Amino acid sequence: MLIEHYYLDSCVLNMENTINEISNQTHVIKKNNESPKKSVCGVMHDNTLDIIQNLESEIPSLFQGYSDLYRRYLHSIQDVFGTCSLAEKQYFDRIEVDQNNLNIYDNYLKSVAKIFESQIDLSTNFVRTYIQFRLTLIDSWDKYMHVCVEIYAKSFSEFFKRNQVKGVQ
Repeated sequence: MLIEHYYLDSCVLNMENTINEISNQTHVIKKNNESPKKSVCGVMHDNTLDIIQNLESEIPSLFQGYSDLYRRYLHSIQDVFGTCSLAEKQYFDRIEVDQNNLNIYDNYLKSVAKIFESQIDLSTNFVRTYIQFRLTLIDSWDKYMHVCVEIYAKSFSEFFKRNQVKGVQ
């Protein structure tokens, strides 16, 4: 794992060096206090970066909002059952229900509750596994894209060298 990490760091460093080399070779220098010319890549990068940063800034409030919504939903259900339970208690306390029947009913509801709890655990584990799968997939894609960008940057550098593109030394 350490070797893989070292290799990845090495590739990223090589990629950054190649990109910096190309950037330095193609960078437009200010002349007589003029603003630098905009590039297609620069415009796309800056606007994409703004959008991503805006989305990232919204994540905590979205998760908090969904958490608050779900929590309020659960508390509302709990309150309804609590209120109904108090009203029903007065009724059922007046009639004498056989304790054996209550024990059977209690055991039945416990088994139903265990099924629900098991389903909740299964669902939670599924979501955790799914998230881990997606994170691993994104990491793999990210590594692949770093390699592609490195090859792309080297190809551009070689193209500029072979064709002596204007402004590139």
